Amino acid sequence: MPNRIRLISLLILCGLWSTSSPALGQALIPHTLQLDSKQLEQQGLSLAQEAAQLAQFQQYELALPRAQLATELAPKSYQSWFLLGGLYLQGNKAAQAIPALEQAHSLAPKNGDILFALGSAEFQQGNYKAAVENLQSGLKLKPNDPEGLFDLGNAYYKLGQLSTAIDQYSKAVAQDKKFWPAINNIGLLRYEQGNVTAALKQWQAASAIEKQAAEPQLATAVALYAKGDRERGIAMGEAALKLDPRYGNIDFLRQNLWGERLLADTKKLIQAPQIQATLLQARQEQAVQPQKAPR
Repeated sequence: MPNRIRLISLLILCGLWSTSSPALGQALIPHTLQLDSKQLEQQGLSLAQEAAQLAQFQQYELALPRAQLATELAPKSYQSWFLLGGLYLQGNKAAQAIPALEQAHSLAPKNGDILFALGSAEFQQGNYKAAVENLQSGLKLKPNDPEGLFDLGNAYYKLGQLSTAIDQYSKAVAQDKKFWPAINNIGLLRYEQGNVTAALKQWQAASAIEKQAAEPQLATAVALYAKGDRERGIAMGEAALKLDPRYGNIDFLRQNLWGERLLADTKKLIQAPQIQATLLQARQEQAVQPQKAPR
């Protein structure tokens, strides 16, 4: 599992949920020539709050222009820049997120969460060394942040420093015993190191924490199938792909940091006729699902 964008939690940390909801009219700049800088700044903060509330309900297209305007009206507010950068990150626009987050960092250099977000943006861009630098800086300010440690582990993973990555994942789990993504990723690395038994132990532990997580279930299925326990492997693989058919896509798995050894074994499982049939049915059901719940 790759680094996760913690947009909503970051917005909470910005304090953008802390005040009462603005009236709809507050989103409009009053038609007056007597607005001073304080009034404009307050208007910008109100827009930022409204954008944050829209983001909470995943209305990112509506939130983004409000956040952009908020930075123009309140350019000295790190929250506005942080929010804008987070929204760009949510939209996988890391190149646009970085300048906004750097501006937020210049206004609030002691805010570790901004540095974590910068690390995520650099990771998205494939700048793993820069991601490590930002994440390490963030952890100096918030040394026990499990998600920051997790993201750092992912960056080291991409740099090929597997033992260091495992150390960071282990630190994340030490801070949060139920942080199953870090446990899952330790399994991914153990498999690449050839330690299948240790990998299975990690994936089973992750599945015990989050029973609806498809990733550790499928990884376990792949390992069992590769070991010759094909009946159990297929049964677990079918169950995992019914939860999330995206994991039947090799490119998607690679994006989620599955290594070449695990991917090679996954291809063998996916080629099984039962798995192909399950994938086809799951994708068909997923394609029609939005039609079942009109808005």
